[in-house]
Amino acid sequence: MTLLSERTPEPPAKTPGTLKALFHRLLMAHGRKLVIALPYLWLTLLFMLPFLIVFKISLAELALAVPPYTELMSWVDGKLNIALNFANYLQLTDDPLYIDAYLQSLRVAAVSTLCCLIIGYPLAWAVAHSKASTRNILLLLVILPSWTSFLIRVYAWMGILKNNGILNNFLMWLGVIDQPLVILHTNLAVYIGIVYSYLPFMVLPIYTALIRLDYSLVEASLDLGARPLKTFFSVIVPLTRGGIIAGSMLVFIPAVGEFVIPELLGGPDSIMIGRVLWQEFFNNRDWPVASAVATIMLLLLIVPILWFHKHQNKEMGGQE
Repeated sequence: MTLLSERTPEPPAKTPGTLKALFHRLLMAHGRKLVIALPYLWLTLLFMLPFLIVFKISLAELALAVPPYTELMSWVDGKLNIALNFANYLQLTDDPLYIDAYLQSLRVAAVSTLCCLIIGYPLAWAVAHSKASTRNILLLLVILPSWTSFLIRVYAWMGILKNNGILNNFLMWLGVIDQPLVILHTNLAVYIGIVYSYLPFMVLPIYTALIRLDYSLVEASLDLGARPLKTFFSVIVPLTRGGIIAGSMLVFIPAVGEFVIPELLGGPDSIMIGRVLWQEFFNNRDWPVASAVATIMLLLLIVPILWFHKHQNKEMGGQE
């Protein structure tokens, strides 16, 4: 009689259903933490990490190497040496070119944002109060220019604004002017290009705020005897302030670092920080100074971002 040897039972293999259940339990236990962590991971990879790299280069020295800067840390005789060069930041304060570039960039961005608001608010109002059948068409017309290459649109404005361009020929045909106006390669052309390019970023947030507006409050203000103009500034504007601030941030922040528009439409006087960065990186190949310029620009832009974040938290707290 043969005795069967006892065998140790093997653990059951993990089936796809078991893995799915494990993932489901993990998601149920830590799902909220994972969802909250995703934006921070995104900001770390796409903002903090590049910023730290640029900041590291700004503390280096110019060198005839590839890439053209020295390393901050080096091993010499078994010791770690750290060489931090703050002369790049001191150079920004000594040369008035950089200060003028910062001031002009902030001024151009602020004026362009104000122009976008003045033009964009009535446009958003018209879209929000249009018929449902035409609203989508109007929104499409607002977004449609963004489907074309940004560079092509800027070159198109060069053809419109040049001395023998469409605008001057049209004004001379009407008899408004006798000789062509010099618009291209001036600061006026830069303002026109920025306002045209970033106007949709102002219109869409304001439009979203307008369609969510409680118009019973507007009717109540009018019934209580308030004039339409007073109702607009006392009721409508405060209730759509979130859209105004969001649109202003979407216009102001990229306008500060704009390079293509002042390079193609501007002239020698259109010295913005984007052009200075390009010249330092590619013409002078002075990466440490260019990184210092970029670091200061990013720190300047953090101020309106923090202000916008504070306003959003305050508005959400008021809604609760």
